[in-house]
Amino acid sequence: MSQATSSPHTAAGGLDQLVRMAATQPLAPDCDHFYFLRHGQTGRNALRIFQAVDEPLSELGLQQAAHAAELLAGEPIRTIVCSDARRAFDTAHTVGAALRLVPTAQAELRERNFGALIGTSSANIDWACEPEGGETLTQFVARKRAALDAALKQPAPVLVVAHGGTLYALAALLGVPIDVTVLGNAQPLRFSRSGPTWAVTPLLRHAGGEAALA
Repeated sequence: MSQATSSPHTAAGGLDQLVRMAATQPLAPDCDHFYFLRHGQTGRNALRIFQAVDEPLSELGLQQAAHAAELLAGEPIRTIVCSDARRAFDTAHTVGAALRLVPTAQAELRERNFGALIGTSSANIDWACEPEGGETLTQFVARKRAALDAALKQPAPVLVVAHGGTLYALAALLGVPIDVTVLGNAQPLRFSRSGPTWAVTPLLRHAGGEAALA
């Protein structure tokens, strides 16, 4: 980590800064609901290591993607937009096969570029860090704002398949508080708007087998 200009040390402080930054120019999509899916688990997810764009899904990640596809199969999704990073791309195509939709991949939806930190521990990540050869938080939030705005202008309802950092930015841009219950790999989420206020709900499965909001 000595290669970075500052090292990740406190996650909370960095996320507070992300939220403040996003609030200066919030996202205001015209749709009243959409879906979000973080990619399935990878080997480096499990080890809490910063990942490159070509990191593949683990065997568990492939299973998680298939399960997410089952949960989303009954939803009225018309468009899938995904990060072109391998882990998100493969997750999106697993879901797309179940929904009979072909995902559109966008490089702008990739996870934040952590530059020299890739391959090192992300256990104590600080989103406010400025890694050598990577993106600053300001650059990351601006990229995500533009990418998500473009994605949510596609024929609705839209499913966005991307990354944990995308989810943090998305929630901050919509003014939605999030907690650990929505951050899991391949946990399908439904974002819905009532007036100007957005909320997020995970899709779960009833004992009888059908998907439900919880």
